Order: sequence, then structure tokens, then C-alpha cells
Amino acid sequence: MLVRLLYASRAAEPVTPVVIDEILAQARAHNPALGVTGILCHCGDTFLQVLEGGRDAVNTLYTRISCDPRHRNVAVLHFEEVAERRFAGWTMGQVNMAKVNPSIVLKYSEMPQLDPFTVSGKVSMALLEELIATAAIVGRAG
Repeated sequence: MLVRLLYASRAAEPVTPVVIDEILAQARAHNPALGVTGILCHCGDTFLQVLEGGRDAVNTLYTRISCDPRHRNVAVLHFEEVAERRFAGWTMGQVNMAKVNPSIVLKYSEMPQLDPFTVSGKVSMALLEELIATAAIVGRAG
């Protein structure tokens, strides 16, 4: 059974490019063996991440992330069973929201800055779909 889990969190410490690279390297090293795919959006201290894969693998990974001291204010925004993956092309794709046209974010929120804590999970998923459509996601498969 495939599931999709969308969550948001804030970084407990300042986020630097090195921190982002470490998060992505860890995900890309471990996710293939778990059968997990997804993307990580980040801007400032805010993260928005979608994980797709088997129910047990996704729940186990989310539990580990929610207990990680590098994260605070971890919140599930959306969870669903899915017939197919939408983010299968990325072991962990990345979107630096500071480099995305602000009008894309403004289309889905009150302000042109990423703040998934102020919108519904459905709206955040719509934003992610738009990021796929505009080729804003970078990264690699497998």
C-alpha cells in the first residue's frame, strides 16, 4: 500500500547550504532502500516535505524525523493512501523557495513567502503540483 505524507517543520538551528546538503545526502543515501521518494522545500527556517512509499516505511521515517532535535514544530499537513506516486522521480528532490518566483507562492497564500503553517494541506499539495509543472524541483532519481 502506497501512501503520501506531507509535513512541515521549522529548523531548531540556523539553516545553511551545508545543512541542506547534509539533509539531502542523508535522504538520498537511505530512501532508496526504504522505497521512499519525495521532495523537500525550504526557505529560511521553514521546511515543507512530502514523502511517498509504503505505509510502514513512510510512517517509520516520519516518526524518526519528528523526533529529530534539528526539527521543531513538526506538523502533519496531509496524509493519504495513493494508487500511484506523484513524486517518484526523486529519491529526495529539492526546492529552494527563495529562488522560486514569488507569484507562484502568492497564488496559494496570503503572502509571497512559504509558510505551510498558515494554509491547508490541500493548498500545500497544490503548490507542490505547481512546482512540478514549472520544473522548480531539482535533484535526481535513485
